[in-house]
Amino acid sequence: MTITAAADGSALGNPGPAGWAWYVDDSCWAAGGWKHATNNQGELKAVLELFRATAHIDDDLLVLCDSQYVINSVTKWMKGWKAKGWRKGDGKPVMNLDLLKEIDEVIAGRRYRFEWVKGHVGHPLNEAADERARGAAEAFQRGRPAPAGPGFAGRQSEAQPVGRTGAAASGGLRTAGSPTASTLSTGRSTERAVAYAHDELFSLDDIGEEIGEDRRNLTDPNSPDARRTGDELHRVTLSLSDEEHRRLISRSEERGETVEDYLRGLIS
Repeated sequence: MTITAAADGSALGNPGPAGWAWYVDDSCWAAGGWKHATNNQGELKAVLELFRATAHIDDDLLVLCDSQYVINSVTKWMKGWKAKGWRKGDGKPVMNLDLLKEIDEVIAGRRYRFEWVKGHVGHPLNEAADERARGAAEAFQRGRPAPAGPGFAGRQSEAQPVGRTGAAASGGLRTAGSPTASTLSTGRSTERAVAYAHDELFSLDDIGEEIGEDRRNLTDPNSPDARRTGDELHRVTLSLSDEEHRRLISRSEERGETVEDYLRGLIS
């Protein structure tokens, strides 16, 4: 049997009040957050807590995730980072190291795979996880208790938000036949571009024009999120030739870095 779950994170201001959540169904989910964190930390924490919550179940795990950063970190870059002493190709320390090390520990011996889903296009599990992650972020923003969720049956959550006690509770019933993932087809960008959105730089062509709602909203000065946070954010678009685009992706991957880290290294 395969457990299918969505994992998502949210940050208001990025960094700012942040939340994470994983979701199987309405009787099986958990959430938590921090007063101050990044979206990437929320995305990683959601995956970490999902693996922790299902550690007692001898089933395959399918993780639906709308973050290419998380998927690449776990499935492509982590092995190289470890071999270099958890450092990137340029010798700088890997970001979010504590969370990545914890994920590396909990996935050992597990049967799992990740599937990228485009965020905020109506995928039911992704939307449910996003709603709960955002709800946790908003609770921390307002200084209110964050909804923790029922957790996974038979497992006491080990979630430990920064500077706080555990945010998720045990209990709840896991229903048989959890929802399965649907494959979403996405269009590919006709323009080679790299767009700054939220706290990551993404190759739009590489990831099917994936920019989550959090990222679109924060770069739109008229969006509710931008008005709420008051942050001034900038969207930068760079047109590249096919060859330039290939070199950019290749060089960032050779260094074991996101495109964001690679480009920031060039201008720092």
